Amino acid sequence: MKKYFLSLFFLFALGTAFAQNQQDYSNNATLAKRIKALADQNPQLVKYKSIAQTVGGKDIWMLTIGTGKHEQKPAIAVVGGVEGKHLLGVEMALGFAEKLIKNAKTDSIKTLLGKQTFYVFPNMSPDATEQYFAKVKSERSGNANPTDDDRDGKTNEDGSEDLDANGKITAMRVLDPTGKYKLNPDDSRSLILADASKGETGKYILLPEGIDNDKDGAFNEDDEGGVHFNKNSSFNYKNFVAGAGEYAVAEKENRALFELLFDAFNVYAVVTFGPVNNLSTPVTFNPAGISKRIITGWFESDAKANALVSEQYNKITKTKDAPKTQAENGDFSQWAYFHYGRLSFSTPGWWVPKVNPDTARKEKKFTNEDPTAAYLRWANSQGIANTFTPWKTVNHPDFPGQTVEVGGLDPFVLINPPYKMVDDIVTKHTNFIVGLSAMAPQLDFVNVKTEKVADGLTRITLKVMNTGDLPTYTKIGDRSYFLKKIVVDVAASANQSFVSGRKVQSLESIQGKDHKELSWLIKGSGKITISATSPTTGSKSIEVIL
Repeated sequence: MKKYFLSLFFLFALGTAFAQNQQDYSNNATLAKRIKALADQNPQLVKYKSIAQTVGGKDIWMLTIGTGKHEQKPAIAVVGGVEGKHLLGVEMALGFAEKLIKNAKTDSIKTLLGKQTFYVFPNMSPDATEQYFAKVKSERSGNANPTDDDRDGKTNEDGSEDLDANGKITAMRVLDPTGKYKLNPDDSRSLILADASKGETGKYILLPEGIDNDKDGAFNEDDEGGVHFNKNSSFNYKNFVAGAGEYAVAEKENRALFELLFDAFNVYAVVTFGPVNNLSTPVTFNPAGISKRIITGWFESDAKANALVSEQYNKITKTKDAPKTQAENGDFSQWAYFHYGRLSFSTPGWWVPKVNPDTARKEKKFTNEDPTAAYLRWANSQGIANTFTPWKTVNHPDFPGQTVEVGGLDPFVLINPPYKMVDDIVTKHTNFIVGLSAMAPQLDFVNVKTEKVADGLTRITLKVMNTGDLPTYTKIGDRSYFLKKIVVDVAASANQSFVSGRKVQSLESIQGKDHKELSWLIKGSGKITISATSPTTGSKSIEVIL
């Protein structure tokens, strides 16, 4: 397998170029053009459709990739744009589709597209991602559904204002003795919380850039950008949280995707490009998490599969120093495992790399963990400029007589790298998904034996083996009673009868490289056909002579 993964890496590293000569991330119009171009130029391999339109009138696109009957082959679902601020996830999902199709004539990818199906959903948050391209750029996660986030009976009444007129919504710091923030001694451009236990005192209040429009003491707490796709899933959903929606799966985007996936019994794994990362560091088995009525932890066998995939992810992408992540309530990737019952793999794809201090520039080792300072040091090492707005004093109506400054990091930069880095990230993660597909569950019959016994009877024994690395379906899927099991069917003629063993039977999940042994005692002569079928594995059949 190691040799196989290495060949995949060189295939994509040497054989592809990014589909468009873009200079920046894709807005919705550009995304639609790329999707349509990919399908129009490769109609035998790519189908596309809109599965829903958002309240803002934007399409939620789905691409189906592969040859033959898509629903009868094992499938991977690839989902981007689950977090509206994460434009990289959109590029990774669509970029995967483009690179896969660009290499469709190579033997390995041609074979793959004949054996498996890929369902790609590039952007589940098109209302939110469009804010990146707005006249005033600000981070947004929610759709266009008006919401009353502060529960005061009004919707969207306290948004952000561009106080320094630079086309970006950044931050405000207010000089105030009651403030909890102090200047970061590692980099005075950023602020960190003062530690009272160490005798530290704060001197700044830190707020998002804007005005308290409704005079309730909070700033920008009821902005445009209603319900977050990644807070509206049914697992661990929490009511009365800004962005969560009125109830679980309330939004058209969530309902459309979930209804489609629930009908896709052939999906054996979901790959999410979003904020949660269970690939750089795999999930750990926690017995307490599966002892509850409502399960909150991965089953041991599923955790082992996650660890196996995590190992391959780190080998293929060669990413390192990934920060720890915590799933929010209503997170999609958690839903994909706990409520959809599939192996769920998630990664943001990129994070600010750690940089050693440059002694030539008299840089010192950081004494504080601060994302802003870490980003600024990395950006400086890469020659990246114009992503930080120097603090500038403004007159603020809510703080008369006080010093108020506007500035800070540009929106989006902490989770989205410069666009020139995207192609390499997409290449690595395309390699990963192709490598993941090589680990798919697959059925085979091994150790097939026939033994003639008395009175025209034949005893048949065999092992139904999963030759793949991943289980035929998850343990949690077994618990849900929703995923379809393996069906073993023996096609016999009228002159053949079963003395023992069932003509049709179902098998529980088979772990990777494991097997289940079956036997039959059949009276008669001639030929029988034994088949084993599961949506997540495809079909396998053999003929046996009695």
